[in-house]
Amino acid sequence: MNLYHLRYFCLLAQVENYTQTAKLLNITQPSLSSAIHSLENEIGIKLFIKKGRTAKITAAGQLFAQNIQQALTMIDNSVGELKEIEAPQEIISVGLLRSLSLNWFPKMMRQFLSQSTNQQINFKLSNGNGLSPNLIAELKAGIYDICFCSLVTEYTPEIEFFPIAAQEFVVITPLDHPLSKQKSINLLQTIPYSQITFAKRSGLYSIIHQLFQKIGFFPHSRYSMEEDQAIAGLVANGFGIAIVPNSEILKLMPLKIISLNFPKEQRVFYMASLRSGYQKPATQKFIKFIKQNCRLN
Repeated sequence: MNLYHLRYFCLLAQVENYTQTAKLLNITQPSLSSAIHSLENEIGIKLFIKKGRTAKITAAGQLFAQNIQQALTMIDNSVGELKEIEAPQEIISVGLLRSLSLNWFPKMMRQFLSQSTNQQINFKLSNGNGLSPNLIAELKAGIYDICFCSLVTEYTPEIEFFPIAAQEFVVITPLDHPLSKQKSINLLQTIPYSQITFAKRSGLYSIIHQLFQKIGFFPHSRYSMEEDQAIAGLVANGFGIAIVPNSEILKLMPLKIISLNFPKEQRVFYMASLRSGYQKPATQKFIKFIKQNCRLN
């Protein structure tokens, strides 16, 4: 199978919009459509139901996307390891949340590598399973040199958490939801409606739980998921509303984003590094770079 086609497929499976996916890939929409059509013909299974510019993924497509993403990650990791053997570069191993992978971290990495003194440094990147507690556990185990994730309080004595970015919390609804015409709402207004909530394993569960504690009411949870992208997918398909961080990928999905005026809260992202133990010179250099360029006020 064509690896490019598989990568196109995985991104379209997340965005479910041909126009937006083509823009993200920097290719034409006909090229994307042709790649998906070719892939479907090769495996003999319908992966998407196309309606105009949207592409609703089928149940078979969802399973295929999950397996292919895992396979692509294994391929990328294997290629990266081979390059490490051949290239005389210093490698910084980084674990990070998917939401930071879309824009924030690539920008920081590009700025860092553009400096002439950093030309012999490269990065090995991984999202792991996408959950902050797991990323931190793997940082402790030596799998990563640095992590970019949410605060995991049980590890604060042994790990330095440095705040680097923040997202406002918003309410997301289906386009035809009764709340969709609102520009700004109080959290109390969401209580009458079924919600898609964060599972307890997610680093966001406790933050949002505290938001509802402030108003003295808790929502009816129709489904719970670990990641905000999965929650947004359920909301876009009419399964409920949700309280999520305002990330860039939300703008690419068929849903309404509404400002939350009370209680106002932010999701803070952190750079996590071990307080003690050996750190490679390249790792020390990148940590210093992030602290100089990304400190929150």
